[in-house]
Amino acid sequence: MTDPNAAALEPPPRRLGIVRHNALATAEHGLSTFAKPDEHGRSLPQVDIDDLVRTLLKWKWLILAAICAGAGLAVIVTMVSPRIYRSTTTIEINTTPVEIMGNTRSVQPKMRSEDQFLQTQYGLLKSRSLAERVQKTLALGDDPDFVKAGSVNGAGLQARRDLSATFKLEANLDVRPVRGSNLVTLGYTDPDPARATRIVNAFATGFIASTAEQRYGATAYARQFLETRLNATRERLETSERQLVNYAQHQGIVELDHGGGGGNGGGGRGNGGTDDGPTGSSGDSLSTQSLTSLNGALSLAIGERIGAEQRYRQGVANRASPDVLQNPTIQALHAERAKLSADYRERLSTFKPDYPEMVSLRGRIAEIDASMAREAGDVSSSLRSGYLAAVGRESQLRGQVAALRVNVLDLRNRGIGYTILQREVETNRTLYDALLQRYKEIGVAGGLGESQAMVVDTALPPAGPFKPRPVRNLVVGLIAGLLIGLAAAFGIEFVNDTIKSAEDASTKLKLPILGVIPRMAKARSMIEELATPRSEVAEAYYSVMTALQFTTTSGYPKSLLVTSSRSGEGKSSTSLALAQNFARIGATVLLIDGDLRKPSFKAGDGRETGLSKLLVSSDPVTAHVIATNTPGLSLLPSGPVPPNPAELLATIRIHAILEEAARHFEIVVVDAPPVLGLADAPVLGSICEATLMVVESGSVRRAIVLSALARLFGAHARVAGVVMTKYDPKIAGYGYGYGKPYGSDPSATPMLNITS
Repeated sequence: MTDPNAAALEPPPRRLGIVRHNALATAEHGLSTFAKPDEHGRSLPQVDIDDLVRTLLKWKWLILAAICAGAGLAVIVTMVSPRIYRSTTTIEINTTPVEIMGNTRSVQPKMRSEDQFLQTQYGLLKSRSLAERVQKTLALGDDPDFVKAGSVNGAGLQARRDLSATFKLEANLDVRPVRGSNLVTLGYTDPDPARATRIVNAFATGFIASTAEQRYGATAYARQFLETRLNATRERLETSERQLVNYAQHQGIVELDHGGGGGNGGGGRGNGGTDDGPTGSSGDSLSTQSLTSLNGALSLAIGERIGAEQRYRQGVANRASPDVLQNPTIQALHAERAKLSADYRERLSTFKPDYPEMVSLRGRIAEIDASMAREAGDVSSSLRSGYLAAVGRESQLRGQVAALRVNVLDLRNRGIGYTILQREVETNRTLYDALLQRYKEIGVAGGLGESQAMVVDTALPPAGPFKPRPVRNLVVGLIAGLLIGLAAAFGIEFVNDTIKSAEDASTKLKLPILGVIPRMAKARSMIEELATPRSEVAEAYYSVMTALQFTTTSGYPKSLLVTSSRSGEGKSSTSLALAQNFARIGATVLLIDGDLRKPSFKAGDGRETGLSKLLVSSDPVTAHVIATNTPGLSLLPSGPVPPNPAELLATIRIHAILEEAARHFEIVVVDAPPVLGLADAPVLGSICEATLMVVESGSVRRAIVLSALARLFGAHARVAGVVMTKYDPKIAGYGYGYGKPYGSDPSATPMLNITS
């Protein structure tokens, strides 16, 4: 495969502009670094610090210009703004005012929501009525410096000026509560410092005066109201007391023990009267007390009768009742009989039952049994007598209770009206005493003159202007400029959807990133970079070659197609670099220039050999292959440019050519034309075992690359991954560099030469 007449083969300079960066990613970088799954498998957005730094470095001058513009605008605003002065005063608001109307016997603090009360006071400080009061006090409607004077005079004009002054006061007043206290700071801004001081002091004194007037008005109204109620209550009390006395005299009711309510209304003993008093709130009567005692005695008698009856019935029905068994005589007879019975049983083992002594023992036992029966009968008679006595006591007590109950019920019927009248007297007296006490308290509280608020610090003339604030305006301008610059930078980055970094490629294209090729220095050529194994570009292509080893299960792909979405992205340089690297590791490699429209590689001998000739002939592939100065690397040039490249590649002949090349070489690298607008790359991609997509960093939009990938996938091409070229680490925000290589630098040699 040697040709002594072959000439040097070089790629076009424009196509060899490979970017400078080392291999940042391999096949496993196909996973996105911008999102990671949570415990439920959902993707959570993550902030990429490197991407942020890249954006900041790329648009640093835009951000700096926005900051300078913001600072300059702040300086201009500060210089042209009028000088405004602010005067402040501090007042304290009392949150526990004296209660005017209440149900207590003395002047006590009224419980209420402190926060709600303070918010109400803040609203009163900002109210239009207070501003109108200050305007009238200081006659600000007549001040031409405060309110612009009209062209005509009259009541209508004066009213409008007063209203305008009121609205201006209300708008320029600032009410700021001091957190954690009852203090409030009042501030007023005005171009005149002396006028600002007068106005804010007038607001404080006007607020205190208005609260005092409201308090005095409420006290006067309450005093008048209570006086009317006192007169009406006094008349009702006198009427109810007369009615109570008349009723007691008419019913003959005399109280024995009054609780104080009927002391003035009790009647003496009348004709046919009784010593008993009404039951209820006025005390207990004698009949009621006796009925209570007899009821207790009746309850005891009933209990005794029930117990006696139970003992009697048990004694009659059963001789072994507790009363019988506990009788001392019966207990003694039981003991004697038990002794004789034991003696009889003992002697029965010696004597016969008809033995005289045994007969005598039986007789004695029988006599004891008869005695026990007589004693049991006596106990039953005693129980019956006790039972009858208990029945008699119960009957007697029931009769007495029934008689007293009739008497008490009659007394209560007569005492109902008395109790009603007595309750009315007590109610009227209590109400009268409470109103009288409150009337006295209001009289005292009305003369105290306690204010709802007090001035803590009066306002002093301000020493310097409140606005403008140069430092604050400058800081605001710097921050605003920074924010605008950042928003503009990130907005441009968001709108610009080009593939700029490895993360962009993996996120937007959803394909593995096999390598990132850095942009080389302008003083260096691609021949020099690839000829220097330790250069950054060469190292990056070595990384791509290593990543290709993991794209298939059998290692490196047998046939590899290298293409791009459009021209000028570095696909030809990538094809050459990968072919050289494969050859350097000992593989026999064939580099096919598959671009029949604009060849990237050419033979210097001028022979009419190449891919286009093979497509229209049945020549063997080896007849058109040219050896290079790289051991193991051969070249199949594109040949003469045909008029119909797409038709030639659409024939079955291209399949046979690639199969024959795969039989003679271990790895076949095909440099294909761009995908968009041409049918060559999809046809070649459907034949090759793997396809490599080359994307230029920051140059190609995402939609273009996705469209190219869609065409490849539509042709059933097996896309192994993406190689990003012309990567600028300064723009992207990544550092790059392998440091100084070990050993001496290899000398620069021609990139690809035809050897004889």
